[in-house]
Amino acid sequence: MESLVWYLLTCSDVLKREYASFCAIFIQNCAFVNWEVGMAQEDADMFAEVGARLAVSRSEIGVSQAAMAEAIGVSHRAYHSYEKGKRGIPIEALIKMHRRYEVDVAWLLLGTQSIRAGHDFDALKRIETSLDQYLEDAGIKIKSEKRGAIAARWYESQVKGRNVTDDEVHTWIEFARE
Repeated sequence: MESLVWYLLTCSDVLKREYASFCAIFIQNCAFVNWEVGMAQEDADMFAEVGARLAVSRSEIGVSQAAMAEAIGVSHRAYHSYEKGKRGIPIEALIKMHRRYEVDVAWLLLGTQSIRAGHDFDALKRIETSLDQYLEDAGIKIKSEKRGAIAARWYESQVKGRNVTDDEVHTWIEFARE
């Protein structure tokens, strides 16, 4: 945006300069610019949520970031940025994760939103309460999207009849620490 303003302000023709000045002021004060900033924050939040769920899934699988990156055909740096929520993960990489490791792509993308109406919301609430209590007692601070990823994975495991050990939850928490 700044480069556009700079270009408009540096036009050589006087008429263009007056028009450029008007456009620059308009662009700087336009509600559309504020809307774009809001959308960028929504994207950043979404990427952070998906990144947290990627870290939890990778932890469950038991592979390093480098190994996961190689398995899905991206650079280690790119994969690291997906987990950190700096970039969105490409659909091709998600499909490769699903095919290679049977990762639930719906859960990766939607988290608890992928839980269907017939599920046990009381069990989910108990898991969230237990997780929150542990985090508070241990004095551990994690971002809400990472907390959500842990609770959702714990719940999903329970729904599938898989018992989650305290060690697994502690490992997930370690991956999510700030």
